[in-house]
Amino acid sequence: MKVLNLQCSHSHDFEGWFASEDDFQGQLARGLVECPMCGDTAVSKMLSAPRLNLGAAAPAESRQEVVSVPHNELQAAWLKMVRHVMANTDDVGERFAEEARRIHYGETEQRGIRGQASVEETEALLEEGIGVLPLPIPKAMKGPLQ
Repeated sequence: MKVLNLQCSHSHDFEGWFASEDDFQGQLARGLVECPMCGDTAVSKMLSAPRLNLGAAAPAESRQEVVSVPHNELQAAWLKMVRHVMANTDDVGERFAEEARRIHYGETEQRGIRGQASVEETEALLEEGIGVLPLPIPKAMKGPLQ
C-alpha cells in the first residue's frame, strides 16, 4: 500500500492510498483522483520523506517534533465548520431562495437551511435583508464517507 501526499491546483493538501504507483497513475489518468476539498482533478504528487520501519524504536533524542502548518490548520478548521453546518441544517436543495424567504417572513418555523441558489437569487435575498452565506461543500462530504 502506497500512501501519497497529494495537492490539487488550488493548493489543498490531502493524502491518498493506492495499491501501487501504477494504480495511482492509472486512477489519475482516468480522472478518479480528486481533491476532497474542492473536487479538482488536477492533482499532483508532493515530495515526502519515506517511512522506514527498521523494527527498533528510535532513541528519544533523535525523534523529531511535528510542527503543524498553519495552512493545514485552516483547512481542518474549515472542514470542521462545514461538518457542523451539514449536521445542523436541513438541505432544501434548489428551493433554497424560496424557503429562506418563507423562514424570514415567518411563514414557516425558524431553522437552519442549506441548498443551492443562483448569483441572482443570492443577491435578491441579500437586498431583502435575508442573511445568506455561500458555502462551497466538498463533493466528498455530500455523500457517505468511506
